[in-house]
Amino acid sequence: MIEKIRIDKWLWAARFFKTRTLATQAVEGGRVKLDGERCKPAKDIKPGDSLIIHIGEFEWTVTIVALSDKRGPATVARTLYEESVESLAAREATMADHRMQLNPAATLKGRPTKKDRRKIHRFNEGLE
Repeated sequence: MIEKIRIDKWLWAARFFKTRTLATQAVEGGRVKLDGERCKPAKDIKPGDSLIIHIGEFEWTVTIVALSDKRGPATVARTLYEESVESLAAREATMADHRMQLNPAATLKGRPTKKDRRKIHRFNEGLE
């Protein structure tokens, strides 16, 4: 059984990042904090440590439950950590907000029609 493992390797195995390079860059960039403080990618972690992970607009606050140096299926990866209730609620609220926002490109379907092209030409001629 593993007692300690590098934080970047664990983040990769827990499927927070697709590659170890991305995990390393996130740790170096300060988007991953160990017990509330920045750390280096080679920092050893152990079960019981808490991590704050920022990926895009989402934030995870997790406690490490188990260690693994191998990347397995997502179901196994979810057993490596336990997410706090507040973190889960905040992520779900963010996802709900994203679903409610209208995507501006949703109405666009493929290439412009002849009518659309004429509108584009009229608009461009008016500006020049």
